[in-house]
Amino acid sequence: MQEVSAIYTIRSKYNTLSAKEKKIADFILEHPKESVNPSIEKLAERIGISESTMVRFARKLGYSGYQRFRIALARETIPKNEQVFETELLEGEDVVGMVFKNAQRTLSETLEAIDRKAIKESATLIAKARSVFLMGLGGSNTLAQDAYHKFIRTGINCQYAADFHMQLMLASQATKDDVALIVSHTGEGYDTLALAEELRNNGAKLLILTSNARSPLAKLGDYVLSVSPCCSKIVAESFSARITSLVLFDVLYVEILELMENTGVENLNKMRDVIAKRRI
Repeated sequence: MQEVSAIYTIRSKYNTLSAKEKKIADFILEHPKESVNPSIEKLAERIGISESTMVRFARKLGYSGYQRFRIALARETIPKNEQVFETELLEGEDVVGMVFKNAQRTLSETLEAIDRKAIKESATLIAKARSVFLMGLGGSNTLAQDAYHKFIRTGINCQYAADFHMQLMLASQATKDDVALIVSHTGEGYDTLALAEELRNNGAKLLILTSNARSPLAKLGDYVLSVSPCCSKIVAESFSARITSLVLFDVLYVEILELMENTGVENLNKMRDVIAKRRI
């Protein structure tokens, strides 16, 4: 069944909207394509209304939330060749070069904007923690698993689970002596926020790695490790942000080992020795 046009829905329900909601409608009708990419926080700021009004607007149109509305709007306003990747795919363009350049640009922009103090203090919290919880959902879960694969080499007590309910169970056992690193590209998922709130309620320190430093999740963090956002917010896969996140884990890993000094190196060598026994 074909989805009803978001633009048509706005026009058909325009007279039922409040004055503030009409302000949103007017902006989107005048700038439909430009309304897709900004986060809800940035778009609300640009229009001059609150984020909660944006959510109410989307729900009044019949969508479960703002993100569902934005996806519907993108489908009818953004050309298909711009929905495939983070940047527009031009006919005849060198795909290999474009993908590499996009990744290089995101790495460079993140390096220029990186908060080195936040990196060092995050590494210190991890190195001193009783347990480190590594969490993320969907594509972010594969990133959390990579962090687990790296950090467990240091001898730090790391906790990881692929299933959301298992992560929630781990979060329920957190204490003030624990640290959680939560990965989320958008920082807007209900389940990810539930994990953060449970951890925070139990006193754990929160480190948030995200492309959206103004997201609800980022606001809950003690420290935010920001990845330069990709060009298009409608591409959920966040290709280049994923690569940059892996590099930030490498940075944390090196910082942690430096803080642990001889203990970290000894633990690392134990891991290398046991793996070496399984090789020909």
